[in-house]
Parts: sequence; structure tokens; C-alpha cells
Amino acid sequence: MTPALEQPEMLLFRKWNLAEVEVADQGLKNVISLKPMVMPISMGRHEHQRFQKAQVNIVERLTNNMMHFGKKGAKNTGRMGGKKARVINIVETSLEIMHLKTGENPVKILVKAIENASPNEDTTRIAYGGVVYHVSVDIAPLRRVDLALRFISEGVREASFSSPRSIEEVLAEELILAASNDTNSYSVKKKNEQERIAMASR
Repeated sequence: MTPALEQPEMLLFRKWNLAEVEVADQGLKNVISLKPMVMPISMGRHEHQRFQKAQVNIVERLTNNMMHFGKKGAKNTGRMGGKKARVINIVETSLEIMHLKTGENPVKILVKAIENASPNEDTTRIAYGGVVYHVSVDIAPLRRVDLALRFISEGVREASFSSPRSIEEVLAEELILAASNDTNSYSVKKKNEQERIAMASR
């Protein structure tokens, strides 16, 4: 009998092994997908199924958020709207920069940054007897990841706009700062601000 051919490992961008990345935050374990893939493209198969975006690879979810470069109200407009191939190149270069700076698997740093940038509390409006109250509420795990990715991509957009630094450098720096829970990180700052407002509304 001929020996079975060994399946080659599926590495992200043919470089990074996702099997060695673990999610430390138990609340986010089921919503941060580290499904092995070479290119983070799923062709929007999750689009019309509820909660299916939890199954989309976390690197792809970051690239999708980075495309929202238009006006604040309209997401996929402006100079980056729909340019997914370009954003994938940006993210790949950023992962390379992070690896060169830290010597670690950059997807580990990305996951750690999301854990540190995801808020636990938010406020909601409750109208009671004609009076509107702001009440503190816990956030669902899927929304925690959504907000963390939004804060990271917002910070990168603001820091790289009209700046001599490239977007790849800014993204790498933002993720490294967020992973170390540094308050200089835009996303960690936004998370702390949101939790402070929620705490005042308890």
C-alpha cells in the first residue's frame, strides 16, 4: 500500500499558523473564529444568515471593517469602499510589520488586541413615564467583537488620514498598543470611555 499523502498545513497568507492561536477571554471564545484559511475571503456567504458572522475568520472581519472609509453614516462609500483586495494587502503587510517588531505570531497579537478593546458595558435609553433614562447594560459577545473591530479601524483611519505614515504602519502600531492594553491606543481609550459612561449610568 502506498502511504497516504500528508495534507499540507493551511497557513494564513502561507505564513501564519492559526492553530497555535488561543482566545483567552472565555466570553469571546465562540465569536472569534480562527478557521484555517490561506486568503481571508469568504465571498460574503454569511451575509443573509443571522449571527453567521461569528463563523467568519477574525482577520477577514478586520479587513471588512477597514473598508469602511467613507462618510460616518454611509459605510462602504469613499476611497476604500469595496476595495477588498487592497485592504487584504494592507492587513498582510501590517501582520508582517507586527511580526518583525515583536517576533510573535501576529494573529495572536490581533486576538489579544480585540480582547483588550472590546467593552463589557454600554448604555441604552429607556423612556419611563415621559422621562428618558440612560441605563447601563451588558453587551453580547458578538457585539463586543464588532465594537472592538470598529474602534480599531476608526483609530487607524483617523491616525493615517493626511499623515506621512502609511496605513500599514498605523494599523500595526494600533494593534501592538491595544494588545499591551496601552492607553495610547485609540481603541483602548474608546473602550475605557464607553465603560466609564456606562458605570455612571448604573
